Amino acid sequence: MKAIDIIIGVGWIVFWAYWLVMAVTAKAGRSRWTQLAGVRVAIVLAALVLIRLRVFEGHGAATANPWLLGFGLAIFVLGLALAVWARVYLGRNWGMPMSQKADPELVTTGPYGRIRHPIYSGIILGMVVEERTMAKLFPAAYPPYQRATKILIPYVL
Repeated sequence: MKAIDIIIGVGWIVFWAYWLVMAVTAKAGRSRWTQLAGVRVAIVLAALVLIRLRVFEGHGAATANPWLLGFGLAIFVLGLALAVWARVYLGRNWGMPMSQKADPELVTTGPYGRIRHPIYSGIILGMVVEERTMAKLFPAAYPPYQRATKILIPYVL
Protein backbone atom coordinates (compact mmCIF):
# COMPACT_ATOMS: atom_id res chain seq x y z
CA MET A 1 0.00 0.00 0.00
CA LYS A 2 1.77 3.11 -1.26
CA ALA A 3 0.16 5.49 1.27
CA ILE A 4 1.68 3.56 4.20
CA ASP A 5 5.11 3.57 2.54
CA ILE A 6 4.87 7.34 2.11
CA ILE A 7 3.75 7.81 5.73
CA ILE A 8 6.65 5.71 6.97
CA GLY A 9 9.14 7.52 4.73
CA VAL A 10 7.89 10.93 5.83
CA GLY A 11 7.87 9.73 9.45
CA TRP A 12 11.56 8.82 9.31
CA ILE A 13 12.43 12.07 7.54
CA VAL A 14 10.60 14.17 10.15
CA PHE A 15 12.08 12.11 12.99
CA TRP A 16 15.68 12.54 11.84
CA ALA A 17 15.15 16.22 10.96
CA TYR A 18 13.88 16.76 14.51
CA TRP A 19 16.87 14.83 15.87
CA LEU A 20 19.28 17.00 13.89
CA VAL A 21 17.67 20.26 15.01
CA MET A 22 17.55 19.18 18.66
CA ALA A 23 21.21 18.10 18.60
CA VAL A 24 22.13 21.77 18.43
CA THR A 25 20.47 22.41 21.83
CA ALA A 26 22.41 19.72 23.74
CA LYS A 27 24.87 20.66 26.46
CA ALA A 28 28.43 21.19 25.37
CA GLY A 29 30.70 18.18 25.24
CA ARG A 30 34.35 18.07 26.13
CA SER A 31 35.43 18.96 22.61
CA ARG A 32 33.90 20.45 19.48
CA TRP A 33 34.24 17.03 17.81
CA THR A 34 32.17 15.43 20.60
CA GLN A 35 29.65 18.27 20.48
CA LEU A 36 28.92 17.67 16.81
CA ALA A 37 28.84 13.86 17.01
CA GLY A 38 25.06 13.80 17.25
CA VAL A 39 24.72 16.07 14.24
CA ARG A 40 27.04 13.89 12.17
CA VAL A 41 25.18 10.72 13.18
CA ALA A 42 21.80 12.32 12.42
CA ILE A 43 22.90 13.43 8.97
CA VAL A 44 24.28 10.00 8.08
CA LEU A 45 21.21 8.20 9.42
CA ALA A 46 18.82 10.55 7.63
CA ALA A 47 20.69 10.01 4.37
CA LEU A 48 20.66 6.22 4.83
CA VAL A 49 16.95 6.20 5.62
CA LEU A 50 16.14 8.28 2.56
CA ILE A 51 18.23 6.05 0.31
CA ARG A 52 16.95 2.82 1.87
CA LEU A 53 13.23 3.60 1.89
CA ARG A 54 12.84 4.29 -1.82
CA VAL A 55 9.49 5.78 -0.85
CA PHE A 56 8.39 6.73 -4.33
CA GLU A 57 9.10 3.43 -6.07
CA GLY A 58 6.12 1.28 -7.02
CA HIS A 59 6.60 -1.85 -4.87
CA GLY A 60 3.60 -3.84 -3.70
CA ALA A 61 2.78 -4.32 -0.04
CA ALA A 62 4.03 -7.36 1.87
CA THR A 63 0.42 -8.02 2.83
CA ALA A 64 -2.92 -6.91 1.48
CA ASN A 65 -4.53 -7.17 4.91
CA PRO A 66 -5.43 -3.60 5.93
CA TRP A 67 -5.54 -4.56 9.63
CA LEU A 68 -1.95 -5.83 9.54
CA LEU A 69 -0.83 -2.77 7.61
CA GLY A 70 -2.55 -0.53 10.16
CA PHE A 71 -1.03 -2.48 13.05
CA GLY A 72 2.46 -2.15 11.55
CA LEU A 73 1.95 1.55 11.01
CA ALA A 74 0.76 1.96 14.61
CA ILE A 75 3.87 0.17 15.91
CA PHE A 76 6.06 2.40 13.76
CA VAL A 77 4.38 5.58 15.02
CA LEU A 78 4.46 4.42 18.67
CA GLY A 79 8.15 3.57 18.40
CA LEU A 80 9.14 6.95 17.01
CA ALA A 81 6.84 8.69 19.50
CA LEU A 82 8.58 6.87 22.38
CA ALA A 83 12.00 7.95 21.11
CA VAL A 84 10.90 11.57 20.72
CA TRP A 85 9.21 11.57 24.15
CA ALA A 86 12.44 10.26 25.70
CA ARG A 87 14.48 12.88 23.82
CA VAL A 88 12.19 15.63 25.11
CA TYR A 89 12.69 14.41 28.70
CA LEU A 90 16.45 14.37 28.30
CA GLY A 91 16.43 17.97 27.16
CA ARG A 92 19.91 19.43 26.97
CA ASN A 93 21.38 16.29 28.61
CA TRP A 94 21.09 14.38 25.34
CA GLY A 95 24.33 13.55 23.61
CA MET A 96 26.83 10.92 22.66
CA PRO A 97 28.22 9.84 25.01
CA MET A 98 26.18 11.31 27.85
CA SER A 99 29.00 10.95 30.37
CA GLN A 100 31.10 13.39 28.33
CA LYS A 101 28.63 16.27 28.81
CA ALA A 102 29.33 19.30 30.95
CA ASP A 103 27.34 18.95 34.19
CA PRO A 104 25.53 15.71 33.26
CA GLU A 105 22.27 14.88 35.06
CA LEU A 106 20.59 11.50 35.53
CA VAL A 107 17.06 11.70 34.11
CA THR A 108 14.65 9.29 35.82
CA THR A 109 11.28 10.83 34.94
CA GLY A 110 8.93 10.39 31.98
CA PRO A 111 9.80 7.32 29.92
CA TYR A 112 13.03 6.94 31.92
CA GLY A 113 10.89 6.08 34.94
CA ARG A 114 9.99 2.76 33.25
CA ILE A 115 12.66 2.06 30.61
CA ARG A 116 16.42 2.65 30.94
CA HIS A 117 16.94 3.16 27.20
CA PRO A 118 13.66 4.45 25.73
CA ILE A 119 15.29 6.17 22.75
CA TYR A 120 16.88 2.92 21.60
CA SER A 121 13.68 1.03 22.36
CA GLY A 122 11.60 3.49 20.37
CA ILE A 123 13.87 3.46 17.33
CA ILE A 124 14.02 -0.34 17.37
CA LEU A 125 10.24 -0.50 17.66
CA GLY A 126 9.94 1.87 14.72
CA MET A 127 12.34 -0.30 12.74
CA VAL A 128 10.15 -3.39 13.16
CA VAL A 129 8.38 -2.09 10.05
CA GLU A 130 11.69 -2.56 8.23
CA GLU A 131 11.10 -6.31 8.36
CA ARG A 132 7.96 -5.81 6.28
CA THR A 133 9.83 -3.69 3.77
CA MET A 134 12.67 -6.20 3.41
CA ALA A 135 10.24 -9.09 2.99
CA LYS A 136 8.46 -7.08 0.32
CA LEU A 137 11.64 -6.18 -1.58
CA PHE A 138 13.17 -9.67 -1.37
CA PRO A 139 10.24 -12.14 -1.19
CA ALA A 140 12.32 -15.21 -2.08
CA ALA A 141 15.61 -14.41 -0.35
CA TYR A 142 14.58 -12.61 2.85
CA PRO A 143 12.64 -15.37 4.69
CA PRO A 144 15.60 -17.82 4.60
CA TYR A 145 17.88 -14.97 5.63
CA GLN A 146 15.59 -14.22 8.61
CA ARG A 147 15.74 -17.86 9.71
CA ALA A 148 19.54 -17.94 9.43
CA THR A 149 20.30 -14.73 11.33
CA LYS A 150 19.37 -12.92 14.55
CA ILE A 151 17.54 -9.59 14.35
CA LEU A 152 19.71 -7.53 16.73
CA ILE A 153 22.33 -9.44 18.72
CA PRO A 154 24.37 -12.24 17.09
CA TYR A 155 23.68 -15.69 18.60
CA VAL A 156 21.15 -14.23 21.09
CA LEU A 157 18.28 -12.16 19.68
